[in-house]
Amino acid sequence: MTEELVHLATAGGIATITLDSPHNRNALSRQLVSELFDRLEATATDDAVRVVVLRSADRVFCSGADLSEAAGGSMTEGAGALVELQRVILTHPKPIVTRLGGPVRAGGLGIVASSDLVICGDDVTFALTESRLALAPAVISLTLIPRLTSRAAYDTFLSGRTFDAAEAAGMGLVTRSVPAAELDAAVDEACAELLKAHPQGLRETKKILARDLLAYLEANAEEMIALSARLFGSDEAREAMVAFLTKK
Repeated sequence: MTEELVHLATAGGIATITLDSPHNRNALSRQLVSELFDRLEATATDDAVRVVVLRSADRVFCSGADLSEAAGGSMTEGAGALVELQRVILTHPKPIVTRLGGPVRAGGLGIVASSDLVICGDDVTFALTESRLALAPAVISLTLIPRLTSRAAYDTFLSGRTFDAAEAAGMGLVTRSVPAAELDAAVDEACAELLKAHPQGLRETKKILARDLLAYLEANAEEMIALSARLFGSDEAREAMVAFLTKK
């Protein structure tokens, strides 16, 4: 049997979804994304769940697309799945609190930008590395562009440089950065505040907050899926990905 990559545990009204694929640093493989969909669906329909925490088992939260899969075939399906994942997070009836205790790269930032609250340790780093692989952050731009300041988007999208938690908070990518040793306490505190709200109040307020993000996503999704598939299928990107994997 295939080993489970995404775990679900529920206690005290809080469901914790844990990404646990250390062999590829929680890359967005078909299996991981499929299991993440299943866990999100389960928490959406469970009346005992009022808040969802999304986290990683180890330090790396997500390394982005699974390049070993992407280098071997069309990314149309994968790009569509990542759009749907962002949509599911945005429309989930429970608030989703993402805990970042380690690096986030490329496609993983789409999960971050879709989340309702994001608490990260001050030692966490981020990078949109697509431009360095002859790609573009196409489908994750659907949630990143509405979140980020325009200057921050130009800077991070074009350069692919690594930036820190303080910058991420300043540009609107994360809710707040806290000392790494205080991360779990900060997540617990955020969840405790959310649990004070009525489920209907949370559900309907989240709809209001997500409305503009969803509208932007729906208006541009098909174009970004097509762009992503075209770029991943290009000779330039294939060469860059193979070179990256070989070097790695």
